[in-house]
Amino acid sequence: MPIRILVVDDHSVVRQGIITLIEDEDDILIVGEASDGDEVLESVSKLKPDVVLLDLTMPRMSGLEAIKLLVPVFPDVKVLVFSMHNNPDYILSAVTSGAAGYLQKDTGRDEILKAVRSVAAGELYYPPNASSIIIRNLILPKKETEITEVKSVSTASVWNKMTPREQQILQCLTEGMSSKDIAEHFTISSNTVANQRASIMRKANVKNTAELIGLALRDR
Repeated sequence: MPIRILVVDDHSVVRQGIITLIEDEDDILIVGEASDGDEVLESVSKLKPDVVLLDLTMPRMSGLEAIKLLVPVFPDVKVLVFSMHNNPDYILSAVTSGAAGYLQKDTGRDEILKAVRSVAAGELYYPPNASSIIIRNLILPKKETEITEVKSVSTASVWNKMTPREQQILQCLTEGMSSKDIAEHFTISSNTVANQRASIMRKANVKNTAELIGLALRDR
């Protein structure tokens, strides 16, 4: 079955140029064209394309608005943006709205065909310039947030499970103090320190003091 393509751009010359570039491929079928965002939903419903090759800057309804309406209603239809804009705001807005790929209008024929086939196969397609913007603005900040969240969970499972006195003793342990030093510091017996250490290790779910200290330092 050929990949069914709907071409959406407000300039007829651009639409015809795209169609001319890709229509001779055996595995691609141009099922229709539209001139603005308002026509997209109706055209998709009627023509049932696999891929919508979509401009962003159009009269009445923009391409970004069309993506936001199209993706929830037709989740199996892949949107491949074909735009003159390389502005990060446009790229990020298209990605977060659900576009499966992003190409600029100076993209060559071979890459257009590669992108069409990639998104039709369920993959994402972003050239290097778009990928770098996505990584810097979406992926890396998310990873940093995940690390912070994991650290918070770990902290809660170690430090926050301790009583105030256990926290004080754990702090002393991370500073290299011995049980005798801790007993003298708090004016308590060595047995009391030993009992506190056993309680701390049980709550932290560790087997030895070295493991406890490593976990405590990592979760600070």
